[in-house]
Amino acid sequence: MITVVGSLKGGSGKSTLTFNLAVWLAMADTDVVLVDCDPQATLTDVVEVRTEEGYDPRIKVLDSDGLDAALADEQGEMLIDVGTADIESLKKALKMADRVVIPVPPSQADVWSTQRFIRFVEEALGDREMPELVAFINRADTHRAIRESDEAAVALISLPGIDFVKQRLCQRTVFRRSFSEGLAVFELDPRGKASREFNSLTAALYPQHLRA
Repeated sequence: MITVVGSLKGGSGKSTLTFNLAVWLAMADTDVVLVDCDPQATLTDVVEVRTEEGYDPRIKVLDSDGLDAALADEQGEMLIDVGTADIESLKKALKMADRVVIPVPPSQADVWSTQRFIRFVEEALGDREMPELVAFINRADTHRAIRESDEAAVALISLPGIDFVKQRLCQRTVFRRSFSEGLAVFELDPRGKASREFNSLTAALYPQHLRA
């Protein structure tokens, strides 16, 4: 399956999510390849840290030249991290995608951006069949008195053309550590809240890899 992790806004957590998903899939004995289409190459950087530290399982990451349908067909799972910094790669990735996962921070601006992204995908594909569009709340509030995450969820549920996943990832320091140390959150803190949240989200996104 080819999964694009994308949105129109920077800072939504695309690269962090992509890296953690890749490690999880590799630990599930799944062939997985990453494609980093972001000119900032932060996903490539974190994979290099992981490789230099000698952590297993090893993760393979390609640049935008890896957007090759033939290559994708040979892999069990392909994850593509892409944003608007490279519009041509974004459009090419969308045309390859079986699914687009959209991490949405809990703000009205990000909900509006998600609406625009849905229209962008529709325009980019034209008459082509639409991939599955999946959105979830990323960097959710951790304090119960703050209602922005719930309000954003209500707005996303009402958007046509997307499947809303109720599992959330909260704003937690361990996700930043994950990137700086080259380890997934469930490797850094297996019993922590972030690991439970991430495992719940991954189970919703990849239920087929949970079956014996």
